[in-house]
Amino acid sequence: MISQYVQAALRHAKYELIKDEEPYYGEVDGLRGVWATGNTLEECRERLAEVLDGWILVRLSRGLAIPSIDGVEIRVPRELNVA
Repeated sequence: MISQYVQAALRHAKYELIKDEEPYYGEVDGLRGVWATGNTLEECRERLAEVLDGWILVRLSRGLAIPSIDGVEIRVPRELNVA
């Protein structure tokens, strides 16, 4: 479920070259705070996936909603919902 969500989100990622030590910048539109940089496009993409994993965990731990992407959702069963 989480890996499918990450893959769906990465399909919506936008990348650009910036003037920085790590010139590749990527972000996922609509997911505030989900961005990364890298020395190569592949490194940026890998880091973006790691950031997205952390973003998901933080939102789950705080009971915050995670928006659906391309019909892919992350839902916590009520039995596991600690909040």
